[in-house]
Amino acid sequence: MMNENAKYRPWTAREAPKKVLFIRLQAMGDMAITLPYIQGFKRCFPEAQIDFVTREELDTIPNSIALFSNVYTLRGGRSTRKQAFYAVMLALKLRMTNYDVVVDLQNNKISKIIRKLLAPASWSEFDKHSYNPAGVRTENTIRSIGLGDISPDFKFRLKDPSEGVALLKEVGWREGNKLVVLNPAGFTPSKNWPLDYYVEFGRLFLNEYPNTQFLALGIERIREKVDYLQVQLGESLINLVGKTSPATAFAVIQKVSLVLSEDSGLMHMAWVSGRATIALYSVTISERSRPLGEHSICLSSADMECGGCMQAECMFGDVRCLTRFTPQMVLKEAIKLMKASE
Repeated sequence: MMNENAKYRPWTAREAPKKVLFIRLQAMGDMAITLPYIQGFKRCFPEAQIDFVTREELDTIPNSIALFSNVYTLRGGRSTRKQAFYAVMLALKLRMTNYDVVVDLQNNKISKIIRKLLAPASWSEFDKHSYNPAGVRTENTIRSIGLGDISPDFKFRLKDPSEGVALLKEVGWREGNKLVVLNPAGFTPSKNWPLDYYVEFGRLFLNEYPNTQFLALGIERIREKVDYLQVQLGESLINLVGKTSPATAFAVIQKVSLVLSEDSGLMHMAWVSGRATIALYSVTISERSRPLGEHSICLSSADMECGGCMQAECMFGDVRCLTRFTPQMVLKEAIKLMKASE
């Protein structure tokens, strides 16, 4: 079912398009969400030239996978004025490519500049207003071109498959052990599952799967939390906080068995990679951004009267929408996902 608010001009030629440009400019998690759907399109049209436009801070992941013919980087940092200038410069450069289709998965002023200057025969824009999950809206944006059903492909081929494995072995991963990511990366206190819940989950998980090593990776912001987990879980936890680029983190994710994560970019990297993913959603409106696929589950506040409040601090002071999910409950969900993926 197409998004009600989508705008598009369908492809009407009999032959398949030869050159297609996808645009997604922000943010890391949202950019990652587009990748399995673009890969699904590529699977249907393997002979087409598939190119991608994104921002400087996001280009390492699309450059690390064997999907795009070209990845173009939009300069300008976070300044809208500078981005607009560089968008015009980039579009003028890309006009020589003569794209048949432009799929705008961003749909903002900057992406519209690029799409309109390229003047493709067919185009579509992402629906920003629907309450469908972002993955569904991405899929619908691609389908609205009119080239048939496009389903996501969650198995990526890395240009350098050894990158993630080499780093993991270097920091003590014993090949054959299960890797489970613990990711307390929610940006506000209202998005945080208690750290002691992570510890208890880890201990319970080790009872079920003794040959397990836990893994934490991400930016410096979560270092203090991960240091606490490392003290509690000891040598069973590998700490890679601050030691990976986005592309390296993405490569590492391809090797994990399970990801337990609060709402974050790393969580989206996990489910789009087909990894078993448990997403802990509290104040976020889960209907719009939850992970998709049988390999993921979203434990959210959607059934609560205060659900999806989007507040930085819990109005009750106890983040009850998350604390009700005990380590024992989460372990049961983890075991289900692990068995389904075996």
